Amino acid sequence: MALLELEGVRKSYAGVEVLHGIDFEADRGEVRAIAGANGAGKTTLIKALSGAIDFEAGEILLDGRHVGLKSPREAHELGIHTVYQELSLVPHLSVAENLLLGELLRSRGLIDWSDVNERARALLERTGFGGIEIRQPVAGLSVARQQMVEIAKALSSEPRILILDEPSAVLAGDDLEQVFSWIRSLREGGTLVIYISHRLEEVMEIADRITVIRDGLVVETVTPAQTDPNELVRLMAGTRLERIYPDRGPTPGRELLEVHGLSREREFEDISFSIGHGEIVGMFGLVGSGRTELARCLFGAEKADEGELRVEGRELRLRTPQDAIEAGIGFVTEDRARDGLVMELSVADNALLASMRTARRFGLLNPARRRDIVDAKVKQLDIRPPKPELLARQLSGGNQQKVVLAKWLLTEPRLLILDEPTRGVDMATRVELYRMFVELTADDLGLLLISSDLTEVLGATDRILVMRDGRLEGEFESAATHEEEILACAVGVAA
Repeated sequence: MALLELEGVRKSYAGVEVLHGIDFEADRGEVRAIAGANGAGKTTLIKALSGAIDFEAGEILLDGRHVGLKSPREAHELGIHTVYQELSLVPHLSVAENLLLGELLRSRGLIDWSDVNERARALLERTGFGGIEIRQPVAGLSVARQQMVEIAKALSSEPRILILDEPSAVLAGDDLEQVFSWIRSLREGGTLVIYISHRLEEVMEIADRITVIRDGLVVETVTPAQTDPNELVRLMAGTRLERIYPDRGPTPGRELLEVHGLSREREFEDISFSIGHGEIVGMFGLVGSGRTELARCLFGAEKADEGELRVEGRELRLRTPQDAIEAGIGFVTEDRARDGLVMELSVADNALLASMRTARRFGLLNPARRRDIVDAKVKQLDIRPPKPELLARQLSGGNQQKVVLAKWLLTEPRLLILDEPTRGVDMATRVELYRMFVELTADDLGLLLISSDLTEVLGATDRILVMRDGRLEGEFESAATHEEEILACAVGVAA
């Protein structure tokens, strides 16, 4: 008898069926990967398993017994713990409070903070994330460190089933290897680990079996020995990809962005670089390198202490993001749920958040123009389902990312900053995005692509800037370097 079974599970949003009768089984002591393109139904499936949503038809069985899973609390009590791609931490509470939320010990009605901090510190040490300051509000942590806190929280109560949704989207190197080590340990202890990732190489490495979902149905379940990444992509997309990264165009033109001596206390220091018209510049760095903090300063979301910023030779003084938008700078942030979208607004409203004036006529919002503008972008970016009135939270993670991209393209930027733009995006959609990036540069846009994916940084860019400990450590021509050299620069050792 399998530990977990799903029989004919169906789910719809706004009349659009997302799961068409999922049949699935997985057993104790197994790492089961779930692979699928954006919109295939992976997110909806794990929300059903974690009690976050109801489903219209079908059954979920645990140890052969039908379970309702009417709420996340019920799933938690049954030993099902989920770490979502979109984090569920309480931003203004400390790391320790988030780790022990609901389990804070009280003495005579008061919280024993000494005990709380000691238990939180021990938990982080046990899970390999001991470098995180437990008293700091999680809102002040990078997305990668928030992910570490979320994982540590899920591991605190020894789950029977652990669901990990895109954990490697923001983790890399030693941090990701620590997670893999824990997964192997959990498997040996009899835990079922359900692992969702678009990074197919790591799926091949960590999974015992791989279930491929396409268009709300299970297509096939295979073992890593029976398949390879190319075959998985074919199963996910229904077609075979010939190449991932398109050929780059002609040599970039005149300088678009110039950064001279930019510094911000405790985050980065003396940063200087440039981006040309029609150029894609990559930026790579490990967690804590300062790359996201630098991007926020380039967009006016944070204020630099020193330095100069020029766009097309004109000095900019960015006090707010609105100043950056007016200067032709767009910013696709790494955390789309927190910074990129308003989840309770529609796709159409989110797409127009930064460019509402384009849908106005005589100072009033024109419904027909609004519809035409948004429909064109939904079609261009292949946002699914193609229903602009759906709420953003009803879309898969990859389609939410496309809405964020649509929002900034509608501002007609000259410079687009892309911070982890393919986080949580399947390979087929990545290929579409890379092609689109090249098309944008053909229109003279400059792109700054910040990514923790070394293969992506090398394949999709013209030059690569490497950050380490808040400083610009090196610059490389993408076509003339290799992954080992970039990683060695990022960690400060000789290649």
